[in-house]
Amino acid sequence: MIDSAINFMNDIFWGYVLIYGLLAVGVYFTLRLRFIQFVHFPEMFRCLLGRTNRDPDGISPFQALSVSLASRVGTGNIAGVAVAITLGGPGAIFWMWMVALVGMATAYAESTLAQLYKVHGPHGMYRGGPAFYIARGLRLRWLAALFSVALILSFGLVFEAVQANSIAEAWVTFGVPRWVTGVALAAVTAAIIFGGIPQIARAAELIVPFMAGAYLLAAIWVFATHLPLVPGVLAHIVKQALGLEPVVGGVAGSLAAAMLNGVKRGLFSNEAGMGSAPNIAAVARPDPHHPSAQGFVQALGVFIDTILVCTATAVMILLSGAIPSAELTGVALTQAALGEHFGQWGLYFVAVAILFFAFTSIIGNYAYAENAVVFLGGGDLGILMLRVAVLGMVIWGALQAVGTVFNFADASMGLMATINLVAIVALSGVVVKLTRDYAAQRRMGREPRFHIAAHPDLAGRGVDETIWR
Repeated sequence: MIDSAINFMNDIFWGYVLIYGLLAVGVYFTLRLRFIQFVHFPEMFRCLLGRTNRDPDGISPFQALSVSLASRVGTGNIAGVAVAITLGGPGAIFWMWMVALVGMATAYAESTLAQLYKVHGPHGMYRGGPAFYIARGLRLRWLAALFSVALILSFGLVFEAVQANSIAEAWVTFGVPRWVTGVALAAVTAAIIFGGIPQIARAAELIVPFMAGAYLLAAIWVFATHLPLVPGVLAHIVKQALGLEPVVGGVAGSLAAAMLNGVKRGLFSNEAGMGSAPNIAAVARPDPHHPSAQGFVQALGVFIDTILVCTATAVMILLSGAIPSAELTGVALTQAALGEHFGQWGLYFVAVAILFFAFTSIIGNYAYAENAVVFLGGGDLGILMLRVAVLGMVIWGALQAVGTVFNFADASMGLMATINLVAIVALSGVVVKLTRDYAAQRRMGREPRFHIAAHPDLAGRGVDETIWR
């Protein structure tokens, strides 16, 4: 009975509401913000590298990006891309690109709002995210509480077990017992998350550039050694996506299959509109000191996740001799492809990549859940209970498959994403106002700064005036 209800919710959320809703909202913000992700692409790097803001109550823009990438860049970039190719053909990758390009505008909007409505939490650190802009901007605290509970259940608990299970699966083939993986993973996780958000940010700042950089370097080497074939592979992706080429190799190669699987995997991978990344975006000290600055940084995160990392996986698979099939898909397909390129080392490389990608997702997801606990008034005791629960889920996930609980987490994530999409569309006028303010100051040759006194229509409407004075 419970399984049927959960499956029904997932069919509604992921079969109808979110697949179309996330795309529609991405297109909406792309148009309403006048193609901000393309016109202001250089601004993303300028905001990422700013170093003049030394506010001790937040983390740096680069650290915030690293934590969001820690959550975004996970096993979906390795297994999810392979599944998309298996079920939808190479054309699915084209639709992943399209989802990412419009998703950048959504990511900009939600993280800009998270910055505007952030507050000083326990011990002075900035806290914010969808729960805060729903409660403070829309004055719907009950809906914000529901969002927070859904986030804790999905990102804070079950997805931690899923990532641990992925690591254990990858290493059990090399003779490492599951319980050893679980205990070791929990020990390292504890060492980081008990240091709080600043410790998570420092760890992500070191690990994420290394892991993503190593993976992209491997892809660059494959590109370089197969350079004459690369244009043909890219052309094949585009042509198959548009129905200009048939698909062979045992995959479901229709145009509809390519579109559906590309859209789904793209949305799962980059998380734009899900309401997850804004939780860490709010903790950042933006530079320039304007809410839009962190919006630009998090839009860049979507680009890195899908346009760079997912594309790297796709092209390495398509340039190999590995043929996707019902038996050879997911991690196995990616391992087979890298085995073709790097020999036995390719198998170890994928196992190590899964270790880093999944582990950083564990600490990134925890950071999001901690913000939700703070919003619900959990305080230090609530945070301690969350940390203990996360460690328990890591060990449990390493020991056994998550089954029905994973479906429940999907339903929880579907609920939080739906709530977030409604909220950011309802607050879209605020996003437009902030964007125009930022762009106008840039045009005047000034470094943008946001002063709440210059926006009396926002003053007294949930914005902490001590932060933006």
